[in-house]
Amino acid sequence: MKLSLANLNELRKKVQCLDYDVEKLRKNSLQDPQWVAFGSGNIFRGYIARVIEDTIKYGFDRGISVVETFDEEIIDKIYTPYDNLSLSVTLDKDGDFSTRLICNLAEALKLSTDKKRIEEIFLNKNLKVASFTITEKGYSLKNGAGEYFPNVKSDFEKGPDFASHLMSITTAMLLKRYTSSKTPLTLLSLDNHSKNGDKLKSTILLIANTWKENGFVDADFISYLENDIGYPNTMIDKITPRPADVIEKYLNEHGIEDIGHVVTGKNTFIAPYVNSETAEYLVIEDDFRNGSVPLAKAGVYVTDRKTVDKVDTMKLTTCLNPLHTALAVFGCLLGYKSISAEMKDEDLNKLVTKIGYDEGLPVVVDPKIIEPKAFLKEVLEIRLPNPYMPDTPQRIATDTSQKLSVRFGETIKKYVEKNEVQKLDLIPLVQAGWIRYLLEIDDEGNSFEMSPDPLNETLKEQVKNLKIGQEDVSSIESLLTNSTIFGVNLVEIGLADKVKKYLAQMLKGSGSVRKTIKAALEEK
Repeated sequence: MKLSLANLNELRKKVQCLDYDVEKLRKNSLQDPQWVAFGSGNIFRGYIARVIEDTIKYGFDRGISVVETFDEEIIDKIYTPYDNLSLSVTLDKDGDFSTRLICNLAEALKLSTDKKRIEEIFLNKNLKVASFTITEKGYSLKNGAGEYFPNVKSDFEKGPDFASHLMSITTAMLLKRYTSSKTPLTLLSLDNHSKNGDKLKSTILLIANTWKENGFVDADFISYLENDIGYPNTMIDKITPRPADVIEKYLNEHGIEDIGHVVTGKNTFIAPYVNSETAEYLVIEDDFRNGSVPLAKAGVYVTDRKTVDKVDTMKLTTCLNPLHTALAVFGCLLGYKSISAEMKDEDLNKLVTKIGYDEGLPVVVDPKIIEPKAFLKEVLEIRLPNPYMPDTPQRIATDTSQKLSVRFGETIKKYVEKNEVQKLDLIPLVQAGWIRYLLEIDDEGNSFEMSPDPLNETLKEQVKNLKIGQEDVSSIESLLTNSTIFGVNLVEIGLADKVKKYLAQMLKGSGSVRKTIKAALEEK
């Protein structure tokens, strides 16, 4: 049986599914769209769409208009062939699978070809939310060298009618809404980066103010963006890795066929199903400008800005993301292909446990709505060891240069403020491990390919003088001063010597990475 609307009644007998009139909801959503979502990938289909569908039980009788902004092949291969249906499969650490059919994706659009329809959606006065799951890079207007991308420069010069970057297109759509009705709207960033709403707001306003300088918009439009558009900060935590073959097999055994994963031309691994862990957290600042959606009743924390920021800080800088990065770096160096397998490694398990409890928790910000120690315990004992979560250190190592400043830099700053930075040993160990990783040689001397990162080529140049078997690491002194990467100048605050010491030890030869980790843990 194929995943399709024609088989909806049969599918409902096999998997969990909300009981509502799908055809009616989709029809009403096309006529009166109230939620448009930019980004059609796994975190959206496996989590966000499900949460929004749950609000149907509490009165929000609309589906979602989905817009793919980067890899439009996803629409052709994952949405259209399956009537915009999706399966969300939750993987428990004990091997229990829970499957939910998602039916509220009313339409699937492509940014490049469906701008007219997107404009119609933005012109609808009843539109409440435009959400974004486009990764942190989707908001960036500049390259790694700090220069505006060519299409952004063109957008600045040519104005709203010729916008091409997603952020420019969004600003242009807001201009059309302003011109048409001046109706408020909420722009909701649901991407996993700190102060995401603030980032979205500053990007939109930068574009709009540049257009104002160039004579395309007036001051009243800027005022509209500042006063009538909401940009809530959010914290989202839900791991949705690449589709797993074991899930495809499981679904096949339950009579659901033709759901194999595909790899698009842009190297996106995706399937009609999304596999994810049980744990999930979504915290949203209560700043909805054109009417709210009953998200709190669907399990979302809707709270004030300060609390959102505290939860975000707890997760990103202490209780999850730093541990992920540590496992990513050393997992690649030690030849691991799964995070759960790393957690069976006594040294790596002990490493992330000590980073969390000994170096992170002492300076953690307690948001009150989620208890940090309990959150960390769940991460270490349930989430990371889950063998049914096919997450890999290679995936998590993607864009590490963009993550270190937040994941470790913020904690380092707190130790600097307390004049206790020399208490840190394992965070410098991870930083040294990352530099060792840049050599693309594992601990046994085998070559490997680094995960994608916008600074890969620049970083390779900076570590070109490092050699296995040679302990001279003086050439990385300038790298250690890079506060953009590390969040702080490691030389100035006095941590550079520890990083260099660990790095020199890791360069001694085969097995030196493992030996360095063991020695650091014994000292700790």
